[in-house]
Amino acid sequence: MKNNKLALGALCFALSSATALANESFDKAYHSFDLAELKQQIKTLSSDEFAGREPSSPQEKLTTGMLVNEFKALGLLPGNGDSYTQSVSMVSITSTPSTLKIGDIAFDFPKNFVASSRKMDANISLNDSELVFVGYGINAPEYDWNDYAGVDVKGKTVVVLVNDPGFATQDPAIFEGNTMTYYGRWTYKYEEAARQGAAGAIIVHETAPASYGWNVIESSWTGAQYHLPAGNEPVLDVEMWINHEKTQELFAKAGMDFEKSKNAAKAKGFKAQPLKLEAAISVENKVESSKSDNVLATIRGTEKPDEHVIYMGHWDHLGTGVIDGKKVVFNGAHDNATGTAGLMQIAKAYKALPESPKRSVTFIAVTAEEQGRLGSRYFANHPTMPLDKIVGLINMDSLDITGMKTDVTVVGYGKSELEKYLAKAAKRQNRTLTPELTPERGYYYRSDHFSLAIKGVPALSAGGGSKWLNEEEQAIGTRVEAEVAKCYHQACDEYSEDWGWKGLVAELQLFFETGYMLANSSEWPNWYEGTEFKAARDAMMK
Repeated sequence: MKNNKLALGALCFALSSATALANESFDKAYHSFDLAELKQQIKTLSSDEFAGREPSSPQEKLTTGMLVNEFKALGLLPGNGDSYTQSVSMVSITSTPSTLKIGDIAFDFPKNFVASSRKMDANISLNDSELVFVGYGINAPEYDWNDYAGVDVKGKTVVVLVNDPGFATQDPAIFEGNTMTYYGRWTYKYEEAARQGAAGAIIVHETAPASYGWNVIESSWTGAQYHLPAGNEPVLDVEMWINHEKTQELFAKAGMDFEKSKNAAKAKGFKAQPLKLEAAISVENKVESSKSDNVLATIRGTEKPDEHVIYMGHWDHLGTGVIDGKKVVFNGAHDNATGTAGLMQIAKAYKALPESPKRSVTFIAVTAEEQGRLGSRYFANHPTMPLDKIVGLINMDSLDITGMKTDVTVVGYGKSELEKYLAKAAKRQNRTLTPELTPERGYYYRSDHFSLAIKGVPALSAGGGSKWLNEEEQAIGTRVEAEVAKCYHQACDEYSEDWGWKGLVAELQLFFETGYMLANSSEWPNWYEGTEFKAARDAMMK
C-alpha cells in the first residue's frame, strides 16, 4: 500500500510539474511579442516603397515576398502543397451604362442611379424588362420567409429594398431585430435575384437601412470593379441602385405609394407586386484579366495535423491614385498593414513554444479584400484543406490602434461558439466580451472571414472595445479614433508612433491564446442555433 501511495504521489507530482512547465512555456510565448519588430513590419508594409500594396502591381511581390520570407525563416511549412502561395485569377470590369429608361422618368448617372454588369460580355442589355417589386428579396427558410413565393421573375427585373425586415420593424422576434443578417446585405440581394432567374435587379437606396449615404454608392459603383472569373453560379445581366427620390417617382408612375408598399414588405406573407412598368438599359464592359497571390503557411499539428485552426488577414490595400491632380499613395497602415504584421507576429509566438499544438495552425494572408474579398472567396472555393477540417477561423482586419480597453468588441456577437474561447482568453486580460455598437451596419459580412462563414466554417471577427482602461489610454483613443475615422481608405492612413500600441499588442496576445486553446482542444465549436450559417456547417460535418 505504501509503495502504491508513493507511486501515486510521484505521478501526481510529475503531472503537476508538467502542467506548470507547460503553463510557463505558454506564458513565455504569450509575452514574446516584439513591439519594436511589430512597428518596423507595419512601417515597412505601409511605406511608399510598397506603393499601397495593390494586387497585381509590381509592389505585390514586395508584400508577398516579405510574408513568405518571414514564414520560411520561422520554419513554417508551405500551406499549399509545396508552395507558400495560391494564385488567384481576377477580372477587372469597367461598366459604362446607357441611360436607364423606365417610362418617362429621367435618370442621371451616377447622380441618382448606377448600373454595372459582372458578366464578361462586351455588351449587355435589358430590353423592355418587366419590373416586379419583391420587397426585401429574401428567401430564408430558417426564418420562414420567402419574398419570391408565388411569383415568377425569370427574365424580369426585380426592385428590392436594402437591409431586412428586422431592421424595418426593430422587432427582435423578426430576423434579428436591429442587427443586420446576411439577408440584408446588397450582395445577397443580387445573388438571390440571380438564383431566382431574374435578368436585372434594382436596389432601393435609403441611408438609414444601408448605413451609408448615396455618395458611397456613387464612388463605389463607378470605375473598375474587380471580380473572380465567372463560375457555375448564376449572375444577373445588370445590377443597379436608384436613390430614394427616384424610387418614389417610380412607384408613383406605377400608380402605387412607395411608403405603403415598403410598409407592406416588412410583414410575413408579403406578396410580390408587379409594377406594370418596363426597364431598358445597355451596359458596355471593358474587361481585363490579372492574377494575384494568397500567401499560406502552416505549423503542422503533432496529433491531428489534418485539422486546422486558421488565422487570416488581407495584405492588400488601394495602391495609388490622383487627388486634385496630384498622385497620392494609399499606404493602408491601419488597414491592413497591422493585420498583416499581426499574422507574422502570431506565427512567431507559436514558434516560441517548446512544441507545436496538437492541431495544425495555418496562416493565410489573402489578396484583394478591398476589391470584394476576392482572395478569401477564392480560397473558400478552392481550399487547401477540406472545409470540414477547418475547426475555426480568426480574422484580423485593421487591428485596434486606439488604446487599451477593458472590453473586447465582437462583430456579429452571439453567432458562434468560438466566442467561448475568446472570452476565456479575454479573462486573462481582465476583459469581457461586448457586442458591436452598430450591429445594423452589417460589418460581419464585410471582411474576409465571411467568405468562409457563408460556406459554414465558424469564423470570428473581434477587436477593439468601447471602454478604455484608464484616462491615459482614453486620451490616446480620443485622438487616434478621429484620425481613423478621417483616414479610412484615404491617403492619410499612415504609420504613426502615437498609436495606442498597448491595445494592439494585447489584441495579438488575445488572438494568439484563442487559437492556441482551439488548436490544443478536441472540440468542434459550431454556430449557435438560428444563425444563418449553421445549416451549412451541420450538413458539412455529416
